[in-house]
Amino acid sequence: MDLPRTPSFRLEGRRAFVPGGSRGLGLGCAVALAEAGAEVVIAARSADAVEAAAAAMREAGHAATGVALDVTDLAAVDAFLDGEAPFDILCNAAGVARHGPALETEPDDFDAVAALNLRAAYFLAQRVARGMDRGGSIIQISSQMGHVGGVDRAVYCATKHGVEGMTKAMAIEWGPRDIRVNTICPTFIRTPLTAATFADPERRAWIDEKIKLPRVGEVEDIMGAVVFLASEASAMVTGTSLLVDGGWTAG
Repeated sequence: MDLPRTPSFRLEGRRAFVPGGSRGLGLGCAVALAEAGAEVVIAARSADAVEAAAAAMREAGHAATGVALDVTDLAAVDAFLDGEAPFDILCNAAGVARHGPALETEPDDFDAVAALNLRAAYFLAQRVARGMDRGGSIIQISSQMGHVGGVDRAVYCATKHGVEGMTKAMAIEWGPRDIRVNTICPTFIRTPLTAATFADPERRAWIDEKIKLPRVGEVEDIMGAVVFLASEASAMVTGTSLLVDGGWTAG
């Protein structure tokens, strides 16, 4: 009897581009892809931060380089990608939040969040997909807030719901080219950017009530999900979201 074999989770011979990869969730994504064997290029606006992250990855034995790049600058993104070999994997972890009551949202805040979380995410996917002649995997780091609402998070939720919608549509269009498009939707993950939220007793109580597992998220919790969606292990997975939310959206 011929037994089935588990598809490989390895990524040797693949090139991965990780915008927002210099810290937090993005760095976790970059390290996970590199540990699986991919050659990783991380991008962030700060040249010092991105080079420090890439250097640390190289010291750990990974194939990693960094580029200072503002992904909201579409001309700069085009210029960078024009000089690069095609990528097999895009894991877009670039994002921003400006939380506050919906009645008090200022247009500048809306525009800044939408420019990075939605507009840049859309055109990054488009631009990288154009070079995926042998297929590939596009992963957007979305949020559980792309599936539910939250107090003081109307703008953030709007952009993440948008990411979920565009992911489904792109998956339909690009499926015939063997390009898979998915999102990862984390709950609150402990990073320097979420420290203030966790330090607020009211917000922390809300988080602890909504997460069904007995702890909050850590960066390591998304790393396996990234490797799964980037690899042949998820070869039949597209147009969907992988919720790493501790049961938040279960009810």
